Parts: sequence; structure tokens; C-alpha cells
Amino acid sequence: MVEIIPFEPRYRDDFKRLNAAWLEKFFRLEPIDEEVLSNPERTILDSGGHILFARLDGEIVGTCALIPGGGGRFELSKMAVDERHQGLGLGRKLLEAAIVKSKTLCATELFLESSSKLSTAIRLYETSGFVHTPRQSASHYERADVYMVYKG
Repeated sequence: MVEIIPFEPRYRDDFKRLNAAWLEKFFRLEPIDEEVLSNPERTILDSGGHILFARLDGEIVGTCALIPGGGGRFELSKMAVDERHQGLGLGRKLLEAAIVKSKTLCATELFLESSSKLSTAIRLYETSGFVHTPRQSASHYERADVYMVYKG
């Protein structure tokens, strides 16, 4: 049975490992990725963000983050599931937990940036209540050509 749990310092390396794996498979680690993944406490948690993990049989197999975007907005970011555990619904469980968490934070908006190259992820977002929306400002990721906002 999968557990969705909050960040603990002992899982810091798992956060980086899981995200680096998919980024290196499909793209490359951009400088912003390296900064966020190397110090999630400073770049996410200290500013009021949250990191969630999926733990299966004691092993960390997935993660996602809610990064404050100012004005009560949160970015769903750094979502990853270990390749060996994909197809088990762990991404959906993480996404659902992140949506619930954003509501407890009274988020004014939950948004994400992604790439059209990640069609499976895009379908997950669409079926979970995210809609494609014109981008409000320039992306901080070179790979991002998709902008979506949660409409529930």
C-alpha cells in the first residue's frame, strides 16, 4: 500500500534522484533544476512550499512539490515517479494529495508548466482537472511549452 508523506530531510536525496532521472531521460537538468533539487529546503520549503513523497513498502518511489508563486498561487512542480513503479497510479495519488494540500493552503491558483513531449503526464493533468491556459509570463524552464491551471 502506498503512503503519501511530507518531506523529511532524510528523503532529500530521493527528491533529487527521482527528478534527475526523468529530466535526464527526456531533457536535461537546467540550472534552475539543479538549484531546486540540490537544496529543496531553501528553494521550496523555506518560502512556504511543500514536498510530498509516495512511499511503497518503505521505499520512496515518487514525489511532487508545491512551490509558492506569490499572491497565494502555487506551482505544481518536480513531479516524478520511479520508472520501475510507473503504471500503478502513484502519479495520480501524488497529484490528488497535492491538490488537497493546495486547498488547505487556501491557494488562489494551482498551476503547472510542462512539455508537450510528456503526453502521459499531460493526460494525467487533464483528467485531474487542469486546463490548458495561455501563459501569464515567460517560463523559467526552457523545456516548458505547456501551461495549465487547476479548475477542479
